[in-house]
Formats: sequence, C-alpha cells, structure tokens
Amino acid sequence: MPAYVVLTREHTHDAQEMERYGEKAKAAREGHDPQPLAFYGDIEVLEGSAMEGAVILRFPDMAAARAWYQSPAYQEARKHRFQGADYRVFIVDGLTEV
Repeated sequence: MPAYVVLTREHTHDAQEMERYGEKAKAAREGHDPQPLAFYGDIEVLEGSAMEGAVILRFPDMAAARAWYQSPAYQEARKHRFQGADYRVFIVDGLTEV
C-alpha cells in the first residue's frame, strides 16, 4: 500500500539555509524515487494555521518512506531545513489502489 510523506512549511527564518536544504534534499531523493504529487504550488488554507507551502511525496510503502527520511543524505539535508524554517512533517499510509 502506498505511503505519503507530507511536509508543510509554516514559516521561513533563513532563505539561504532553505536554498542549501533544497539542493541537498533533491540529491537525497536519488535511489529512493519518490513520486512528487504536490510541490510548493499555489496553496489555499481552508482551516487551521497559515502555511507558506506544502510538498506531498508518494512512496511504494511506509518502509520506503522511512528509508528515504532516515537516509544519511536526507538527514544531512534536514539540518538545513531545521535552521531555515518551521515545518510539520509526517508519513501517512495510503489506501490500497482499486
């Protein structure tokens, strides 16, 4: 069953750190092949706190999503995200495709 990693950027503190994060996060996707379903497009918050942007990545399953997130390459990228902005990040199981 597919799994989705959802990242919501709530507030940017340091644009330069976010640039570094973007470069390293892109490289960290190699070998994990997530399918981007949404990537910082136009956003409209209907309920809850404001956010600046969102990303949704589809993986084949929870294990693949965790493997990407816990990979050394993404952990290195993540350091820059922590310094650059406030995010909420979670993995959610998808539905079995019909």
